[in-house]
Amino acid sequence: MKVAIIGGGAAGFFIAANLKLLAPDTSVTIFERQTDVMKKVLISGGGRCNVTNSFEGVTDLKQVYPRGHKLLKNLFNIFNYRSAYQWFEKNGVKLTTQDDHCVFPLSQDAHSIANCLKNIATRTGVVIKTSHCVNNILKTENGYDISFKEEHLPVQAFDCVAITTGGSPQSRGLDYLKDLGHLIEEPVPSLFTFNINDATLHDLMGTVVEPATASIAGTKFKAEGALLITHWGMSGPAILKLSSHAARYVNEQNYRFPLLVNWVNESNNEKVAETLRTIADNSPNKQIGNVRPYNLPTRLWEYLIGKCGLTLERKWNELGKKGINRLTNTLCNDSYEIDGRGVFRDEFVTCGGISLSSVHRNTLESKTCPGLFFAGEVLDIDGVTGGFNFQAAWTTGYTVAKAISEKT
Repeated sequence: MKVAIIGGGAAGFFIAANLKLLAPDTSVTIFERQTDVMKKVLISGGGRCNVTNSFEGVTDLKQVYPRGHKLLKNLFNIFNYRSAYQWFEKNGVKLTTQDDHCVFPLSQDAHSIANCLKNIATRTGVVIKTSHCVNNILKTENGYDISFKEEHLPVQAFDCVAITTGGSPQSRGLDYLKDLGHLIEEPVPSLFTFNINDATLHDLMGTVVEPATASIAGTKFKAEGALLITHWGMSGPAILKLSSHAARYVNEQNYRFPLLVNWVNESNNEKVAETLRTIADNSPNKQIGNVRPYNLPTRLWEYLIGKCGLTLERKWNELGKKGINRLTNTLCNDSYEIDGRGVFRDEFVTCGGISLSSVHRNTLESKTCPGLFFAGEVLDIDGVTGGFNFQAAWTTGYTVAKAISEKT
């Protein structure tokens, strides 16, 4: 059997490696449009590659997969995060789990992951062709003919094809798959930072609050975690998670919407007010600028005091009920106007792609084109930051490799 894999990224190489391990006699060719493969793997996680997550504390996959959680719950019965951990360790990559449940190579080097996959592919005879940009896939009586945008490259015939091209920034990049009868969910960015036009806030760049809660006013979108103030606005896991869950909504708002921040991660305002009253009772003659509740960073606390219209020199016993209420409201419901999304994307993830209704849920084979499969981010599956998107690549990749191997 001749199998073509379109896209030389994480999912593509995982299909190739596992397909050759499961069905060694299969002929496998990877086509990559760029001059090198697995570029995204190498730059992910700051060059360390957050390969998966321990999923500790995840009680519902919807928490970490805004789109595709139902499908992945099913596919985790075939290949889950424990399977991925064992797979890489078995193939020579020692892993380590951080306190935040993120899993990295023990080497702290993404090359460990990329080289592992490339070495298995090379050793098992996978053909890797770079600078091959697919122009069209034509369904034939016996399989598929693949043509390329490079005119000097000949059309090639295959029995099965796996599409692992990653997220497409625009839906027209998926037109050739739409023409084959697949429903396309409009692609929009996911996992991005927020721009805030506030020079005083920008002066706090580098400040981290953990944990904090970020939410979008008037909606149910909410996320908690570390929040980082940047020189353009806000970032950090709380913001990235929120951008992921609200990806379609904020796109419809043209990335302009009211953001609420709970700096103390306490949903009960009365508890926060009581904490402030206790400070006032215990330190009545101290200046409010010198006593930081919840161990907030000094610069942030001073900024929030100013935002309340109070002075740092004011004493706690001078605040009164109104002053306590103003501080409480700012700590729990601080408001900012988002003015666009950050251009410095912490991750490179797209919401949307091939609709999950277009594939069989146990094999990821196309419902309209037998022998055509999908894996990775080209599907309408995406996760929050923390190794979840790579896990989706491993799970969908293994599922496709297993399904194709059973056709041989």
